[in-house]
Amino acid sequence: MNAALASIKNGELALQQLVEEHSLDRVHYYMNLLKIYSAEKMLERLRKFPDGAYHAVELLDDDTRLEVNLTLKEGRCLIDFTGTSGVHQGNLNANEAIVNSVVIYVLRVLLQSNIPLNDGLLRVAELVIPNNTLLSPIFSENPEECPAVVGGNVELSQRLTDTLFKAFGIMACSQGTMNNTLFGNDSFGYYETICGGSGAGNGFDGTSGVHTHMTNTRITDPEILEKRYPVRLESFGIREGSGGNGQYRGGNGITRAFLFLAPVKLSILTQHRKYAPYGINGGENGQCGEQFILKASGEKILLAGVDGAELEIGDRLIMKTPGGGGYGNSIA
Repeated sequence: MNAALASIKNGELALQQLVEEHSLDRVHYYMNLLKIYSAEKMLERLRKFPDGAYHAVELLDDDTRLEVNLTLKEGRCLIDFTGTSGVHQGNLNANEAIVNSVVIYVLRVLLQSNIPLNDGLLRVAELVIPNNTLLSPIFSENPEECPAVVGGNVELSQRLTDTLFKAFGIMACSQGTMNNTLFGNDSFGYYETICGGSGAGNGFDGTSGVHTHMTNTRITDPEILEKRYPVRLESFGIREGSGGNGQYRGGNGITRAFLFLAPVKLSILTQHRKYAPYGINGGENGQCGEQFILKASGEKILLAGVDGAELEIGDRLIMKTPGGGGYGNSIA
C-alpha cells in the first residue's frame, strides 16, 4: 500500500512540476492533442475492417452469458452488450471501470501502433451497457446489498476480452483465467495466480506458460515459497498438448503441484473448466483446465472451477491450467 501511495505521490509531483514549467493551459492542450492523435489512429485502424455487424457469445463455466454486438461504420464502432446475463449471484460481476478498461485494452491491441495509452481510443467507440447486468449492476448505499465484484476484475475481465476478440475474429481464445489459488491457516495466508496458454492468431503461435490480458503479477519463486510457507512445490512445467492445434498452435497451459506440510484451507477461483478456450478459422479449441487433490491416503478428489477444501499434512494440490485456442486449419 505504501509503495502504491508513493507512486501516486511521485506522479502528482511530476505533474505539478510540468504545470509550473509550461502552465496549466499548455499541459491541457497537449494532453488533448494526445487524445486526438489516439482517436485518429484508432479510426484509421478500424476502417480496415469491413463495415457491418459482428457478433460473439461466450459462456462462463456456470452458463452465465456474455454477448457483444459490434457495428462498424467508416471506422467508428458501436459496442453493444445487450443480451448479457443479469447480476451474478457470486463474485463475477464487473463495473463501468472494468468494462471500459477491457474495451480500451482490446482497441489498443487492435491498433498495432506504439502510442501512449489514453482514453482518446474511446472517442471512436460508443458503448451500450445494459443496467442491472453483471457488467453494470446496481450498487446500493447499503454494502450488504451490493453485488460482489472481486472475481469480476480478475476473471470476468479476461472472459469479456476474449468475447470481444472473438467478435473481431482476429485471435483465438487464451486461457481466460488467472487460476486464482489461495491457501492458509491461522498463522499465514498465501495467494497466487497461475499462468496458462495464450491464443494463436494469423501468423503467430500462442505462447505457453504466460498470463494474458489481465495480469500484474509474477509468480512466486519456489525458493521463496518453500522458505516462507509450509508447502513444497513438487513440479511446475508445461502441460504438453493442451494448446489447440491449427495452422498456428495455441500456447500450452502448465501443471503445478503443491505438497502441504501443515493443515491449510484452500480456495480456488478459475474459468474454462467446463467450456474450452475457443479456436478460430478452423483452429481447434485449447484444453480445459482441471484441478484435484491427492490425499496422503492416495484418494483423488476432483475440484470444481470455483471450489474450496481443507487439506492435511501430506495432501497435494495439482493444478492444470487451460491451453489457448488454435488458429486456422492444420496444414497436412
